[in-house]
Amino acid sequence: MRVPEAKVRTLLADLLVTPGRPVPADRLVHDLWGDRTPRNPSGTLQARISQLRRVLEDAEPGGRELVVFGPSGYTLRVADDAVDAGRFTALAARARQAADPHSRARLLADALALWRGPAFADVADTPFAQPAIARLEEERLAALEEQAEARLDLGDHVRLAADLAGAVAAHPLRERLRAAHLLALYRAGRQGEALAGYEELRRRLAEELGVDPSPELAGLHQAMLRRSPSLAPVRRRTNLPAAPLNTLVGRDDAIADVRALVAEHRLVTLTGPGGVGKTRLALEAAARAADDFPDGVWLAELAPLPRTATAADVADVLTAALGVCDDPGPDMPPERRLAEAVRGREALLVLDNCEHVVEPVAALAGRLLEDAPKLRVLATGREPLVLSGERLYVVPPLDEPSAVRLFAERAAAAASGFTLDADNRSAVATICRRLDGLPLALELAATRVRALGVQELAARLDDRFRLLAAGPRDAPARQRTLRAVIDWSWEPLTEAERLVLRRLAVHADGCTLEAAEEVCAEDGVDVLDVLPRLVDRSLVVVAPGPRYRLLESVTAYCRERLRDTGEDERIRRRHTAYYIRLAERAAPRLRGPGQREWLERLDRESANLRVALDNAGGDDALRLVNALTWYWFLRSRFGEARRCLALALSKGGGPAVARADAETWLAGMTLVSHGGTVAEETIAAALKPYDDLGAPLARARAAWFLTFVFWGYGDHVRHLRRVDDALAVFRAHGDRWGEAAALSTRAKLAIGRGDLAGLRRDAEQALRLFTELGDEWGRLEAAHALTHRAEITGDYAEAARLVRQTLPLAEDLGMWSEVSFRLSALGRIALLTGDLAQAGELHERARRLAVDRSAKAAQEFAEIGLGLVARRAGDLDAAEAHLRAPLEWLRGVGGTPGIALVMAQLGYIAEERGDAATALARHREGYEAARSLGDPRAIALALEGLAGAYSLAGEHAHAARLLGAAAAAREAVGAPLPPAERGDVDRAAARCLAALGADGFAATFTRGNADRHIAVFRA
Repeated sequence: MRVPEAKVRTLLADLLVTPGRPVPADRLVHDLWGDRTPRNPSGTLQARISQLRRVLEDAEPGGRELVVFGPSGYTLRVADDAVDAGRFTALAARARQAADPHSRARLLADALALWRGPAFADVADTPFAQPAIARLEEERLAALEEQAEARLDLGDHVRLAADLAGAVAAHPLRERLRAAHLLALYRAGRQGEALAGYEELRRRLAEELGVDPSPELAGLHQAMLRRSPSLAPVRRRTNLPAAPLNTLVGRDDAIADVRALVAEHRLVTLTGPGGVGKTRLALEAAARAADDFPDGVWLAELAPLPRTATAADVADVLTAALGVCDDPGPDMPPERRLAEAVRGREALLVLDNCEHVVEPVAALAGRLLEDAPKLRVLATGREPLVLSGERLYVVPPLDEPSAVRLFAERAAAAASGFTLDADNRSAVATICRRLDGLPLALELAATRVRALGVQELAARLDDRFRLLAAGPRDAPARQRTLRAVIDWSWEPLTEAERLVLRRLAVHADGCTLEAAEEVCAEDGVDVLDVLPRLVDRSLVVVAPGPRYRLLESVTAYCRERLRDTGEDERIRRRHTAYYIRLAERAAPRLRGPGQREWLERLDRESANLRVALDNAGGDDALRLVNALTWYWFLRSRFGEARRCLALALSKGGGPAVARADAETWLAGMTLVSHGGTVAEETIAAALKPYDDLGAPLARARAAWFLTFVFWGYGDHVRHLRRVDDALAVFRAHGDRWGEAAALSTRAKLAIGRGDLAGLRRDAEQALRLFTELGDEWGRLEAAHALTHRAEITGDYAEAARLVRQTLPLAEDLGMWSEVSFRLSALGRIALLTGDLAQAGELHERARRLAVDRSAKAAQEFAEIGLGLVARRAGDLDAAEAHLRAPLEWLRGVGGTPGIALVMAQLGYIAEERGDAATALARHREGYEAARSLGDPRAIALALEGLAGAYSLAGEHAHAARLLGAAAAAREAVGAPLPPAERGDVDRAAARCLAALGADGFAATFTRGNADRHIAVFRA
């Protein structure tokens, strides 16, 4: 609403300071003109009141009635929630009553989003506004503090640490705000900054106020100094949305019934017609049952899926909802991968809106329930899943008392001053009966009470039902009634409103304002002006973001209207074009400072991107998938990427380079998911099409990516050759990101060659380039190689520093497999520095996170780490169990480096048990794996293990020569064994020394040290 005249704006502000309460006329005159009172103050004020009433009337018919004159003065009669300040206060109050931090955080975020600048900014200097400004600002800061504490409870500490920095700088002495910021910094791995922040606050309090920090803040400081376990972050246990602003009416018994069914049965399906409230009931029952499920309650919204969706598509939605990774592993369909991820979880899955994909949902739900005995499923749809053990709950319409209460509450919210009384009770009861007690129909009808009144509304609905009575008799009565309500809501709309509403229906799972303006645009139609009116009419729902979406039944209705106009195909093409442009705009930003923002934006648009791909032709489909593939990679959505790339390629067409790029991405995603022994053939086949294309930069990018995803396996000589060639092309073309990526990969390859100098040079240069480009993923990559080098050289302090520095980056990007790897890396460092308790705790945290996210490579890394910890602690049985766990998976993906390490450790376990034969067999297998890699350090480890086994068998001279050969291999690459890792070698050397004597051992060791071709195995 635009109020052009300054005095009228001041008048409106004066009335808004105390909405609903009268303001005396003489006070209004003083507030508007001060000591310079107009000649006719009463008449001049009335003129301004008339101007204000005209502005309100122009904004919405009937608006002039909001300004009322009475004996005590002028009153602005508006409901509290019709004003931003009132809505803010109401939302904050609801948040304080919410039982769970997720609801509190969402409600407070919605409340704070209402602030678009300082309160009463236009009249900030006027005395009448200043008390209200001070009160609202204090309430805003209190809400910010409460939201920060809720976000801490949800584990959102990394982003919170950044988000609160500005508020803390603006209000440095607010202890509650500072406490939240310090705890966020501490949990984000920035302990030094947290402690420095406390000291800065303590100093300022002493200098400016002469006081000490509060006991609570001092206690937090002490806990940080002690690294108290009580400060550890809380693990997120649900993705349920925050409770809606309006109350759930008449469903207390239904909620109790559904909770009881879920407690007793593993599959419960809520059925009933559209608009009866299945989703709302399911979410409320699930939220109240959250404490019954240690592994959480998780919502998967299936409405955005097309009717042609497969079980794999449904599995993708569930995988995304659970936040699990589509990580490398043996070839398996998405359904099986999801089943592996939920196996053993005691969780509740809420599968919402299943009716249009009932068959694939039923197939997947049956599989999950069979494979995960502690899992429970609560589904909603218009028909049952028809599975063994399924319990149905038919959601009934509201009974008349509940329907009347619901209608009255919603009507009072829509029409200020409406109350249920003796004069309108009969008409309200008629409306509720005619609408069959369907909540959606009642809510849509209630929005028209202000314009029509209850009596006219009842009469119009009655007419509409009679018209529909002549329709198809085989259609359900409730469906006809709901259509009548939507028809009736449609008819009062202007042509511009109808156009925008029906075009919004092409979106899946809502859209941004930008998307609405692009897709729904037409000459003479201002989408920005139309959308709020549709929101006010409850035809469009606003979600945080903001995002605009249609209710399910309204979507179906509007799609029919879109087809009736003949513009369906044109608008779908426009939708596809917009999301292709969005993906192409995102692609370069995923390699720079906007990485996190664009990852989250593409997350929110995943349903629209799927629809766009389904509707795209060959050329456009290739543009879309080639733009999205780096996003899929960063999100570990390898299976989804393979399916989408294959679909785009199957549509045919497209420029040759675009097809080659898509084939490369597909090959790379296949390699990262499956590995295998034909990787080199796969890489060669993917690169061959570039030979005749004259696109050296595209080929270099393809060669780098294919090498990068498979660098730890296969032929390292070929890997290095491809990376060197790609690096030269990147430098020739000035591609700094490509140069950094190639250097980072070459640094990793240097680990296998034992080239520590080259590793450091390439990794540091890559880190510098990625830092300049603002690419956080790239910083993670480069720091990984530097961390490995520090650990190899025994510089454990530097290794720990690098890991702690990059762990928050991985958390910030939502790259949970990387978070797991870095937790394991910290566990390795703790192991090598002798802190076995911390090593075990860190590896177990890493393993649990990897299992939760189905990140198999990270799980394998953590499992091996637990085995190392158990062996160091002397628990050989536990060590062997941990080390054997990943062996089958490693063999399935060709994980030769992991196999070499695991077999060495298993060999040492056999040696410690006194079983020389088993130790020899295991170390021989480890040696063959290490030799196939060509990694001098892996070969040295195998030689040292063999030395231990031979010394146990009494062949001390051969063992001493093997120890000499191993030492030479390590010295050749500048990586002698650090003291913390010498235990196994020293044990073997002690046996040899006791048997051979000092001189004999030294001479034999020296011969082995000089003999590069020592015979490893003895008959």
